[in-house]
Amino acid sequence: MFRGFATISFYADDMAAARDWYIELLGMEPYYAFPPPPAAPAYLEFRIGDDEDELGFIDRRYAPRGAANPPGGAVMFWHVDDLSATVERLLAMGAIEYEPVTPREAGFTTASVVDPFGNVLGVMHNPHYLEILAARKGE
Repeated sequence: MFRGFATISFYADDMAAARDWYIELLGMEPYYAFPPPPAAPAYLEFRIGDDEDELGFIDRRYAPRGAANPPGGAVMFWHVDDLSATVERLLAMGAIEYEPVTPREAGFTTASVVDPFGNVLGVMHNPHYLEILAARKGE
């Protein structure tokens, strides 16, 4: 039934600020904007990571009822190569700690922050992710 992660959507009141903040964080421009420039975007999307996972931003005016609440609920965790350095960078860019770096069982370590737009961004060291990536490469 579930075939894989497709898109995670974040909301922002200031789409231009969200775009610029994530361009700085990710080191790339969004690959899609609607409506197209020069119009102010109502939706932006980045493709990131080994599988070009989609990180979308929706103008908060279009959020479903209840989606504009304070941070909470499910947290999507992105595997990163250097968890401590990533968390330090996020905090230096103005994110606020939501959950500190927390060692888990079997080599998993997680952390999460709230970006300047009120979205929870999870990052982690995930040994399983590395195993799957190595298997794809035939290592």
